[in-house]
Amino acid sequence: MAASASRFIKCVTVGDGAVGKTCMLICYTSNKFPTDYIPTVFDNFSANVVVEGTTVNLGLWDTAGQEDYNRLRPLSYRGADVFVLAFSLVSRASYENIVKKWIPELQHFAPGIPLVLVGTKLDLREDKHYLADHPGLVPVTTAQGEELRKHIGASYYIECSSKTQQTAFKLDLSDDDAMTSAPLMRYAD
Repeated sequence: MAASASRFIKCVTVGDGAVGKTCMLICYTSNKFPTDYIPTVFDNFSANVVVEGTTVNLGLWDTAGQEDYNRLRPLSYRGADVFVLAFSLVSRASYENIVKKWIPELQHFAPGIPLVLVGTKLDLREDKHYLADHPGLVPVTTAQGEELRKHIGASYYIECSSKTQQTAFKLDLSDDDAMTSAPLMRYAD
């Protein structure tokens, strides 16, 4: 049976620089992990998924987390259906910046848009070699991520590793409300 008319959903990913936003989106759209780090200014990815007979085109907007782009970044927020706030599970500063920087920015430029909180670099959280090379590093725990999700009012909290693809990036539009209101994002094993 052919899919019915398509729907477009704009998903904007924000978070500090180098937390893994671009890798997450590249892995989702191509199932390939990029080996080179190239700081993003702005980039767009697209993916089509069929949910209950309806084709959904996901416009995945990747934004720059660096302060140099504070004035340009909000231009990508217009028309967003959902924001993915990303932080690295091995960067306490990126975790703290969700509340200090990203929530105030989104409340100012795009109030009321649904949020999904994503902790990236899950593979490094328990990597003994990585932790040995970074003495004093205290990774963010699942409980702390869940606590932050509640604090900021995000719909979901997900932890993922783009490198190992420990969790798969997936848009869940299967519940009835999702097709008529805000899209929700989740990861599945």
